[in-house]
This record gives sequence, structure tokens and C-alpha cells, in this order.
Amino acid sequence: MTNTQIRQKNITLSHGNGGKVMQDLINDVFVSNFDNPILGQLEDRASLDLANIVSSGDRLAFTTDSYVVDPLFFPGSDIGKLAVNGTVNDLAVGGAKPLYLSCSVIIEEGLPIATLRQVATSMKIAANLAGVQIVTGDTKVVDRGAADKLFINTAGIGVIRRGVNVSAANLQPGDTIIVNGSIGNHGAAILVTREELALSGEIESDCQALNGLIDTILEVCPQVRAMRDATRGGLATVVNEFANASNVGIRLFEESIPVDEAVKGVCEILGLDPMYLANEGKLVAVVPRSHSETVLAAMRSHPAGKNSSIIGEVTDTSSGTVTLKTIFGTERIVDMLIGDRLPRIC
Repeated sequence: MTNTQIRQKNITLSHGNGGKVMQDLINDVFVSNFDNPILGQLEDRASLDLANIVSSGDRLAFTTDSYVVDPLFFPGSDIGKLAVNGTVNDLAVGGAKPLYLSCSVIIEEGLPIATLRQVATSMKIAANLAGVQIVTGDTKVVDRGAADKLFINTAGIGVIRRGVNVSAANLQPGDTIIVNGSIGNHGAAILVTREELALSGEIESDCQALNGLIDTILEVCPQVRAMRDATRGGLATVVNEFANASNVGIRLFEESIPVDEAVKGVCEILGLDPMYLANEGKLVAVVPRSHSETVLAAMRSHPAGKNSSIIGEVTDTSSGTVTLKTIFGTERIVDMLIGDRLPRIC
């Protein structure tokens, strides 16, 4: 593919008119970064090889998500990396092997093309690391003031492995709850950057693809009950969703929940609870107790799970309720997030 870098410095409405100017933008920014044999056909849809898909499993997984994070760039990540990893993770926590993504962008008139190019490059790097291909997409431009710089939608297709049945409705009393590392980093990183808080240490988003870690989990325990990435609403919301879906109780142990000291500091200053802060590289896994130590060891052997910890258990009491055993030995109820103190988080 031959590509010439466009000369304009900023997005104009003509970049969304369907003509040559738009095609030049797509070729320069997106095709040059995402180029692969499927995308390279430049059709209105991607043609996918069914034989390749079914060779990896027996059920199709399909998801979509939109990303409106503010600011576009923040410590540890950006909207492009977030869009790829977020969709990859939504597939992977369902027991699927992620294969293909789409990328649709809504761009505000006036956005620097250099910014768009930087985001696309970040998406390319994230897709390569996750082992997925971006195979189709769309570009729209809206008037200045009609959007906020850049919004991205990514849809993803994957294949669920044979014999794997991961669902929030599968939990059973006695099961063990594991998280793959410190919680709240993404939400804290966005908050600190957005509010320009002066802190002694920088907090970085935990944004990462989790499909490699999940491969490791499923290798040692195909019987995983449930997995979910703890994004908006954080850890507290995920475990409440599990408890409600399975009609069981869940008890968490505060002393076992990993939280970085810098995140604790931000939460103490602003009156926040890290269990409700968003994550973009943390999963909550529920496994049979008999497999818990094996799964924990496997997770800790993977870079994305080296700080994994057992944080709770499933109970047969107080169905649909999550409780937290505090460091003082008391117990309190952990409700789902009510309201949103930190919008535009992902």
C-alpha cells in the first residue's frame, strides 16, 4: 500500500464528506496503522474466514463499546489503547479468544490530525500486543462544539472455547474470589489528571489486555465459574452483579484487597472508596475452592497477574448481598455504585 501523509493540520468538515479528502485521511491515519489483508480489501464490510473462526471454539462472542474518556491522554494510557483493550477484555472475560475488532470514530472539527494519528498508532500497538486485527471501521466528522474532540466505538468478535461456560449466574457457595492486582488505578489516574492535582507520585492507569492472563487461567481451570473486568463501578459493582445473578452471598476481606498507597492517598483526600473506582486492566474471577490455589499460582506467573490475591468467598447466606469484613473485624454491606462521581472515565 502506498500512502502519502496529508498536509492539513486539523480536521475539517470536508474530512467527513466521503470524497477524496476523507479517503486521504483514512489512508494516512487508519489504513497505514491497521493494515492487514482483511482491512486492505477496503470494502464496506470485513469478510472473515469461518473455518478460522470455528477452529478456535464452538460459539461466537460479539461485543461493542464506546469510549468518550476525558482527557484523551492520561498517565499509562490514552483513548486508543483503552478502546482496543476494553473490547478485547469484554470478549476474554466471557471465555472467548478475541480475534477481530472494528473501529469507528466521531471526530470534532478542529481536532489536530497529529492527535488522531497518535491515537491510531496507539490502537495499532495495543491490537498487536493483544493478538487481534482491526478489520473494518468508519469515520464521521461533526461541527465544532457538537462533540468533545474524539469519540471511538469498537466492536469485537471472538470465539468461546469448547467446554467453557463462564457466567455471572454460575457462582456456588464455597467458591473463591480472586482479583489480579491493585484496584482503582485507572479511576485515580483520570481524576488526578483531569483535576490537575499535585501529588508526590504519579498514578498510572492499569489499562492492559487480559486475554493472555485469561488463557493462563483457563489452561489450569476450565471450570471457572465467572469472570468480569471491573471497569465502571469498580470491584464493588462487579461482585454485586455476581451476587444478584447467582442469588448467593459474597464476603470480601478488606485486608486482602490490594490497593496501591498512592490510590489510597487520593481516596482519603477526596473521600472516595477505591472499591468503586474504575479499572481497565483488572478482572474478578470466581473459581471452585478446590482450584483456588492452582489458579492463584497460575495468575501470579503471568505479568498481568503477578499481584493477584484471593479477596473473598461465596456464601449461602444473605443471598444477593455483598459484605466486607473490615480490618477492624467488623462487617459492613457493600452496595452497588449509586450515581457517578467521575463521568467520562472510559
